[in-house]
Amino acid sequence: MILGILGVGHLATSMLTGLLRSGLDPAAILLSPRGKAAELAARHGFGLAADNGDLVRRAGIVLLAVRPADAPDAVAALPWRDGQVVVSVCAGVPLSRLAVAPARAVRAMPLTASEIGASPTVCFPHIEEARALLDRLGPAIALASEADFEVATVSAAVYGWAQDLIRGAAEWSAGAGLDPETARRLTALTFVAAGRQIAENGAPMDRLLQELVTPGGITERGLQVLAARGVPGAWEEACAAVLDMLTRQAPGN
Repeated sequence: MILGILGVGHLATSMLTGLLRSGLDPAAILLSPRGKAAELAARHGFGLAADNGDLVRRAGIVLLAVRPADAPDAVAALPWRDGQVVVSVCAGVPLSRLAVAPARAVRAMPLTASEIGASPTVCFPHIEEARALLDRLGPAIALASEADFEVATVSAAVYGWAQDLIRGAAEWSAGAGLDPETARRLTALTFVAAGRQIAENGAPMDRLLQELVTPGGITERGLQVLAARGVPGAWEEACAAVLDMLTRQAPGN
């Protein structure tokens, strides 16, 4: 089955890197002829469609990765057919705005960690062909409703904030005298360890943190400073702001 990529920007490029890493045959990938498409096709052996209509006619699965504001117009009046699956990674664009019938549409929110096969990718609704594709990029997480999907999409923003925290902590350590490469690796792996402990240990998160925080210890002291600065509230406000943007400012809303 041919996978068509409609919109070849930064996120799609990360996904393509991950798909190749997973063993997907480059000859099974067809790119729309804009952006980085010609360069990537020449480098990796992808197919290059004549236009978006040609891509839709030839592909069994279409990954829609254009800018969210452009998504409704990008799919309009294309030759969609029964049996096709369209996977939209356009944040904030509801299924009702994607006129792809009789094809079936799925929303997904992969991360740039797709390129290393480490993206937890939420999707809705569950369609097996889409799930199989997304599983190549990391664990796919099917959700029960589109409302759940919007809430879960906030995690894509948290991913970026976490990277900013890692950068800041690594730069602080380097400024305090630690070798910069050591600081970067140590800080990044510390975040990986924290995430894995929560993901793989079934205990309540409050209990895990309680067991970690020794009264009078360094973790408690740092949390006290963060609380005094209003950091927990700021995180909640940032999450709420992103969800509001996703649900209230989507194209057509």
